[in-house]
Amino acid sequence: MKPDLRKALDTQVLVGDGAMGTFLYQMGFPVGISYEELNLTNPDVIKDVHRRYVEAGARVLETNTFSANFDKLSKYGLETKVGEINRAGVRIAREAAGANGYVVGAVGSIRGGKRTNVSTGELKKYFEQQIQAILTEGVDGILLETFYDVEELVLALSIARRLTDAPVICQFAVEDVARTLDGYTMPEAFRIMQQEGADCIGFNCRTGPNGIMSAMKTLGGHLPAPMSVYPNAGVADYVDGEYQYGAGPEYFGQMAVKFADLGSRLIGGCCGTTPAHIAAIAGALEGYVPESIAYEPIPEQAAPVVLHEHLKPEEKREPTLVDLVKQRHTVIVELDPPRDLDISKFMDGANRLKQAGADALTLADNSLAVTRMSNMALGHLVQVETGLRPLVHIACRDRNLIGTQSHMMGFDALGIDHVLAVTGDPARFGDLPGSSSVYDLTSFEIIRMIKQLNEGIAFSGKPLKQKAKFVVGAAFNPHGKHLDKAVKRLERKIEAGADYIMTQPVYDPELIRAVREATSHLDIPIFMGIMPLASGRNAEYLHNEVPGIQLSDDVRSRMAGLEGEEGRAMGVRIAKELLDVAMDNFNGIYLMTPFTLYEMSAQLIEHVWKKSGRQLSPLFR
Repeated sequence: MKPDLRKALDTQVLVGDGAMGTFLYQMGFPVGISYEELNLTNPDVIKDVHRRYVEAGARVLETNTFSANFDKLSKYGLETKVGEINRAGVRIAREAAGANGYVVGAVGSIRGGKRTNVSTGELKKYFEQQIQAILTEGVDGILLETFYDVEELVLALSIARRLTDAPVICQFAVEDVARTLDGYTMPEAFRIMQQEGADCIGFNCRTGPNGIMSAMKTLGGHLPAPMSVYPNAGVADYVDGEYQYGAGPEYFGQMAVKFADLGSRLIGGCCGTTPAHIAAIAGALEGYVPESIAYEPIPEQAAPVVLHEHLKPEEKREPTLVDLVKQRHTVIVELDPPRDLDISKFMDGANRLKQAGADALTLADNSLAVTRMSNMALGHLVQVETGLRPLVHIACRDRNLIGTQSHMMGFDALGIDHVLAVTGDPARFGDLPGSSSVYDLTSFEIIRMIKQLNEGIAFSGKPLKQKAKFVVGAAFNPHGKHLDKAVKRLERKIEAGADYIMTQPVYDPELIRAVREATSHLDIPIFMGIMPLASGRNAEYLHNEVPGIQLSDDVRSRMAGLEGEEGRAMGVRIAKELLDVAMDNFNGIYLMTPFTLYEMSAQLIEHVWKKSGRQLSPLFR
């Protein structure tokens, strides 16, 4: 008989399976369906995937239940089938695993590292419902995977521990290898999970082998429990309408031995991995005899650690853009709200930009005084339906003091906390020239007033019952004859309370360098604006007719006479050249999408991540 999974993890290096979601995608199942529903509609397909991994050498199979919880399934109208889908997932995996294989019930994060409307009470209910269904069919353990923050993982672990004595494996998905999304160092996070009863702790998804190796090294060699690692197959690339991954099987085999040497006792693959990757891991570990490890609690760190009974996930806050840009290159992308009632193309664009890896989607507030759909409504839809962080512009032109405070209170209620304060182009230049420009506030004053809300004080000076949490940006136009005067104006915005800066689009590499030198004394991040040109006519229009934008002679010459696909290709090429310079001088990148041609912006986002080496992959699992 095979040993208990807990004992096996103490004495062996077990080979896990590879990706389910991305492998199904490669087999022709489209993104946008529930892969977990296939447990009911196409069980033979799921069993075949499991079988291929077993034949490749996997001894530990994950059930196809990663997103089989009430919240995720409700998006497909499947919320009444939580139990049925999870039970079927276990049965299928058990049939494929055979007598010597282990089956672990896969339970994924519900929040997915984003602010959601799912309350703590709902999280408890959804986790309990799914885990209970998995346990009814009998599994060798529970795998809690792709969790971005300690609080949610502790919550899921506490429920699993209450329901079963079976081994529980806990895996973090990390973007910043040093910390979880809610700010815990990896040693702190591992110590908490061990204290709360995890039998095996590790990493999966979000990054390739190198990123996970870096995260492991932050532990300093201290292991409180056996480790598990399930890396992605490197960076996802979008080629000819399909996602492709670059890390091959041979590389995975080489890294598997290194993972085992560092204490990993369960090694598999996540997004982009295939049976070939698992075969390489199994081959590399054949005959491997792990050294005995004396597991012990990680030493206390200087920062205090709070255990789960005191945690309130709804009060924790994910890192702001200001936090992110201090650590790595960060990309915000502007996509204009539509001028009519059809939002389908806009939402398609938002989803594509999310897939490409945008950190935030920024929405203008009736830019150029042209009437567009409310960025509050669209920002909320983007946040709920795509998970992208919305960054909304607030123009002084359209609302008086009453309307502006009401607007800001609405954003706070919706959890939209990143804003850009702008003056706004005069109404007489827009599509409704007979309308009035309000301008109760200047851009300096609106920044101060918004930051006043963060102190719990209304525009009227009366106290509010709670404080807002707005992160306020300011606009910067580096064009003009006197850059030093523009910087002086910028300094006033910072004195008013601006937390970050977004520039007008720049088309001259030398101006990018000049802005860097002129602003080097400032202690808040700057997002350098880049907007790809769509055609020669577009270039001339921007240069000659749009306030605050100037193109270099070289750019205008290269774009001259180009239209259609040829014009867009040259526009992207020029933008990539500018991005190379911008990235050398700034961590913050602000991409503006012309004419809702979001594929152009997506190509530029992917260029940024390729140049920076940041590991990304869509969460298909």
